[in-house]
Amino acid sequence: MSKNKVPSQLGYIMPAEWEPHEATWISWPKNQDSFPEEILPDVERTYIEMISALRKSEKVNLLVDDEESEKRVQKLLESNNIEKGNIIFHKIETADVWFRDYGPIFIVRKSPTGKEMACTHWIFNAWGNKYDDLKQDAGIPDKILVKNTSIFKVPIVLEGGSIDTNGLGTFLTTEQCLLNKNRNPNLNKIEIEKYLKDYLGATNTIWLKSGIDGDDTDGHVDDIARFVNNNTVLCALEKDKNDSNYKALKENFDLLNDAKDQGGNKLNIATLPMPKAVVYEGIRLPASYSNFYIANRAVLVPIFNDPNDNEALGIIRKLFPEREVIGINCRSLVYGFGAIHCATQQQPSTTQHP
Repeated sequence: MSKNKVPSQLGYIMPAEWEPHEATWISWPKNQDSFPEEILPDVERTYIEMISALRKSEKVNLLVDDEESEKRVQKLLESNNIEKGNIIFHKIETADVWFRDYGPIFIVRKSPTGKEMACTHWIFNAWGNKYDDLKQDAGIPDKILVKNTSIFKVPIVLEGGSIDTNGLGTFLTTEQCLLNKNRNPNLNKIEIEKYLKDYLGATNTIWLKSGIDGDDTDGHVDDIARFVNNNTVLCALEKDKNDSNYKALKENFDLLNDAKDQGGNKLNIATLPMPKAVVYEGIRLPASYSNFYIANRAVLVPIFNDPNDNEALGIIRKLFPEREVIGINCRSLVYGFGAIHCATQQQPSTTQHP
């Protein structure tokens, strides 16, 4: 493999989330700044539900700090009658759970036997240098050892939650995040698009504007708009004109209605409601149904004990008729400023029939 060539020149592209997975990567929660003592048990229950749903159709690569942590998690799984099959423990110490943002982003290319996978390792600066204690997670991609897998290091800051793709070259992102001066202050839109093209195979980047209120990541797209098939985007829309999210979400919706895919075709835009504001000690948290995760046979959707939970689940069920759509209570998980999609990362399958 030529060291002078970027992944796209070698035929690699980031696949869509709904394409077959070999595994999902997650990190066990324990950071008490993100999840105080009174909240952490609820967050652990959320993780138990996630693992239970995921392990039925794909491997779960679970990061724990040490042997003691592994034994404790195994006891929790046993007490909840969850079989160990498909759950693989990795003793890799992490600062926090947001694996999508600091872990590798996987890319694939066609091979004679199916697909060949590689990793891309982007710079993680804890969401614009906001949390110095979480910067240690920047080294996690180098510790994720997937057999016979090349790793491409990318010399710019980018988190996995800031992008979404249809697997055919069209990507969604936001100006608030990728053009933020706390990420790559010397890069403009065209230069960032070049990195997305070189390392992830992006040929068409759709720039939305801003994210939701309470999002400390500066507008990650996985809280506002997601591809659900090759040409359909599910876009969060706030119905209450007095809500602080109304204007930004309406602007993104209008931009998507004018956007086109990699072939120049208009996109289909479906809408998803927002839950009512989730507030903890006077701070609004980034609660959004858009932070769902598409697994092999299931879609895990964050819910918030909200009147709109059932409407959101119904919309997603219609879009994924072949998958079980599972609502998982994330009121405690979102206290750490993220939800299910933020905490997961898909590892694509490299065989034709996983």
